[in-house]
Amino acid sequence: MDWNSIYQSRIVTAEEAVRAVRSGNRIFLTGNVSVPQKALAALVEYAPNLRDVEICQALTVGPADYVKPEMEGHLRVNSMFISANIRKAVQEGRADFTPVLLSEFPLLFKRGHLPLDIAIIHVSPPDEHGFCSLGVEVGLTKSAAETARIIIAEVNQQMPRTLGDSFIHVSRLNYIIPVNYPIPEMAMTEDGSSEVVEKIAGYISELIPDGATMQLGIGAIPDAVLKFLLDKKDLGVHSELFSDGVIDLVNAGVLTNARKSLHPGKIIAGFMLGTKRLYDWSDDNPLIELHRTEYVNDPFVIAQNERMVAINSAIEVDLTGQVCADSIGPKLYSGVGGQLDFIYGASRSKGGVPIIALPSTTTLRDGTMLTRIAAMLKQGAGVVTSRNHVRYVVTEYGVADLYAKTIRQRARQLIGVAHPDFRADLEKQAKELHYL
Repeated sequence: MDWNSIYQSRIVTAEEAVRAVRSGNRIFLTGNVSVPQKALAALVEYAPNLRDVEICQALTVGPADYVKPEMEGHLRVNSMFISANIRKAVQEGRADFTPVLLSEFPLLFKRGHLPLDIAIIHVSPPDEHGFCSLGVEVGLTKSAAETARIIIAEVNQQMPRTLGDSFIHVSRLNYIIPVNYPIPEMAMTEDGSSEVVEKIAGYISELIPDGATMQLGIGAIPDAVLKFLLDKKDLGVHSELFSDGVIDLVNAGVLTNARKSLHPGKIIAGFMLGTKRLYDWSDDNPLIELHRTEYVNDPFVIAQNERMVAINSAIEVDLTGQVCADSIGPKLYSGVGGQLDFIYGASRSKGGVPIIALPSTTTLRDGTMLTRIAAMLKQGAGVVTSRNHVRYVVTEYGVADLYAKTIRQRARQLIGVAHPDFRADLEKQAKELHYL
């Protein structure tokens, strides 16, 4: 039977497809902006017929009816990264969080720690050989789909055909749901005032050498850095994700990938978050290769890129250099993501530049301003990047270089990049802790 006949024979509605789900099943749900909307909505509608179905995922964008209180006992999310749409459910105990490095997320399924019954995925239309592309989300999906017993796939006319290790043949798709809706857009929004973000981005740009390969985390700061790089030469990208900002650097002749020591000439990533402009640009674009996250985020792969620059954010940094990025005290907020993968990979790279960047303060709803450079992390805070891994910490007040520094030297450096209103108190606390 030719692939087109196989494809036609497996077309079903979303409502028909989710009837393959059985009570007690474990499901992988494709995430980021690639959440399969029709299949997920049908699963929520069918959920009262099911008991104890586990949905494994990372960051998801869009409505999250599947974590509403009425889903208890029917569907339960087990997330390896807490996105905004499920945060309340996790914090209230109605959804689970499994801490794991992003580089190891797909290995949980691949190596049998979390065997999958079903993968619900989102792909492009098949090419002339019957291969669909996983589109904007390859990294976390490819291995999960390969290990699941059953694959339910939304085939979307508007999903870009991305290249790399991104293809799956229609013969592997058990249930095919044809859809035609826009891929959700997620522009990088500002984290704090634009003036603060731009000052931080300016300091970071000074640390980036010509010929650097860059990793860009989620958020306003990494995206803002790109605007400061127009005078650089032969930059490259090896990153868990990228957004619209890379297009302008490519068009300006700055982002050539020519001096990359691994995958020269190519932008390497696991997934994309951005706008329709990015999705259209990435469609069938040979400059871009998307790969599995267990490859892209492997610190020992990352380290093969010379002059590897990793830019990641934090919630809080203490005076010894411990970085909290996944919780506010004991309250779970996000996850480790790829931060440690890239900070460690960049630190092992020849000429590497591992950077933690954050505004020096945060403001509560009542107007109270708090320092994010703290004498000690809040009780219960999670350490994502340890004091042994951290190198550069950047705020709007400058760069703290912590590598090969004593605790006394680190405390001095970090107090120097804290907000001036908090420096005297931080120095007092540092002396009480015998850091100074």
